[in-house]
Amino acid sequence: MNEKSSFSIGLLLKGAAMGIAEVIPGVSGGTIAFITGIYERLINCIKSFDAKAVKLLLSFKLRELFLHVDGMFLLILFAGMVCGIGVGVFGVGYLLEFFPAPLWAFFFGLIVASAIYIGRQITKWTAVQMVSMLIGFAIALGVTYFSPAEGSESLLWVFTCGVIAISALILPGVSGSFILLMLGMYTVVRGAAEDTMRNQELSSLLILVAFVLGCGVGLLSFARVMSYAFKHYKNATLALLTGFMIGSLRKIWPWRNIDTVLDKETGEVTRYQEMMYESMDNLQVLRELNVLPQDYQGNAQSVLVVIAAVVGFGVIFLFQYIARESK
Repeated sequence: MNEKSSFSIGLLLKGAAMGIAEVIPGVSGGTIAFITGIYERLINCIKSFDAKAVKLLLSFKLRELFLHVDGMFLLILFAGMVCGIGVGVFGVGYLLEFFPAPLWAFFFGLIVASAIYIGRQITKWTAVQMVSMLIGFAIALGVTYFSPAEGSESLLWVFTCGVIAISALILPGVSGSFILLMLGMYTVVRGAAEDTMRNQELSSLLILVAFVLGCGVGLLSFARVMSYAFKHYKNATLALLTGFMIGSLRKIWPWRNIDTVLDKETGEVTRYQEMMYESMDNLQVLRELNVLPQDYQGNAQSVLVVIAAVVGFGVIFLFQYIARESK
C-alpha cells in the first residue's frame, strides 16, 4: 500500500470516528479531530470558503476551487463522517434501549479522558486559565440542571439547532449531541435521520435537510471565531473547554432515575413513581436524579458499566497513540 492510499484510509477512519462522535452525547467530533492531528487543517479548510471561493465558483473554475478549499481532504473526511453517522444512529438507538447504563458509562469515560487530554494541551497555567476553567465548569454544571426544552419539528427551529450544535465540530470537548439533548432535539434529529435511512420519509428528510443547512451556516461562521480564539487566546480557550467538559459530567452519570415527567396530552406534571405508565411515548422527562447502582430502578449492570467506562476512557488515549505513531 503506497503512502497516498494509506493517508486516504487513515483519513477515512478519522472521519468515521468523528461521525460516530457527533451522534453520541459524550464526545465531540472536534475532540477526535484535535487528538488525531487534523484539527488545524480542518479549520483552515472551513475558513477557505471565502470570497475567493465564491469568485472561483461563479467563474466555473472548479479545479482551482477544489484546490483552494483542500477539496480532496474534505471529500475523504466527509465520506468517513457519513459512514460513521450511519453506524452511530442505529447503534446508539439499540444500546439506549437495551443497555442504557453501560452506554452512558462509556460516554462518561470518554468525557473524563477528553478533559484530561485537552487540559494537558495547556502550555501554561495562570490565573486567567484557572478562571476560564471555572467559568466553563460553572456554565456546564448550570446547564445540566436545566430541564430539557420541548422538542419541536419546526423547520426554522431545527435549522437554528443545527447552527448551535455544529459548534461541536469546531470546539474540542463540546458535544453537539449533548447540546441537542439540552435543547430537547436529540431524539427529533436522530429519529429523523433513522426514518430517512429506513423508510425515506419526506417529513423526516425535510427535518434532516433543515438541520444540515443550519450546520453549514454555523460551521462557516463559527470557524473564524474559533480560529481567532485559538490564535490569540489558545490556553484560555482550552481551559474553558476543559472546565465545560468536567461540568457536564453530571448529565452523563450512568445511573439516573426519572423523577418528574410532563404528560404531553394533558399538560400535567407528575412524579414518575406515582403514576403507572405503559410507555414513554407521550411523556417528556423534566427531571432525573443521579443515584447509586443499588438505588437504580432499571438493571444496574454494574460490571458492564465499569468495563464500558474504562473502554471509553481508553478510546481517547488510543486515538492519541495512533496519531502519534502515524506521524
